[in-house]
Amino acid sequence: MEIIIRVLIADDHGVVREGLRAVLGSEPDMEVVGEAATGKEVVEQAAELEPDVILMDIQMPDVNGIEATRRVLEIDPDVGVVALTMFEDDDSVFSAMRAGARGYVLKGAPPTEILKVVRAVAGGEAHFGPEIARRLMRVFSGPKPASPEDIFPELSAREVEILDLIAQGHSNTKIAGRLFLSPKTVGNHISHIFTKLQVADRAHAIIRAREAGLGRGDT
Repeated sequence: MEIIIRVLIADDHGVVREGLRAVLGSEPDMEVVGEAATGKEVVEQAAELEPDVILMDIQMPDVNGIEATRRVLEIDPDVGVVALTMFEDDDSVFSAMRAGARGYVLKGAPPTEILKVVRAVAGGEAHFGPEIARRLMRVFSGPKPASPEDIFPELSAREVEILDLIAQGHSNTKIAGRLFLSPKTVGNHISHIFTKLQVADRAHAIIRAREAGLGRGDT
């Protein structure tokens, strides 16, 4: 039996949603299960409809697509988010990646490219389109070393900061004191770090962090 990819379309422009629905709806292996016009709507519908893939406009009212991506993936980390935007700037690409998007495609891309990205992400792959892939290659192959945020794009800046302190050997209480956070907040961040890095415990997180060059600060 053929697997049907359930897609949720999130864009604040009705004409864009209509065009995407026409492209996706004509494919035998895809079904458009819902549409959202704001970030708040897409978070609510993602929880209700449980789509396989969300085509997520980065620029939306109420809650933007980057923040909506973070909220959706906190609820269901298995959803494949494809960032959809008119912009080609590197900041948008990296913001989408750091939020957890596994795909990125320009609104002006041909239907074949959009379908390719949706199918790749539904299959568990990451796909950022040929133009974006070239930009990423230029950034990561350049002479400037990658920052920790680029090494762990799935983590927020705060999570990278906490991971660095974990790798230095600090306890939760000491981390909380240094960052002026409550121990409970630090614990929540660490739980998110373990989930995003797919590690079972603190020891494995430290290994991953030190392999990436973290944990070299003063203890």
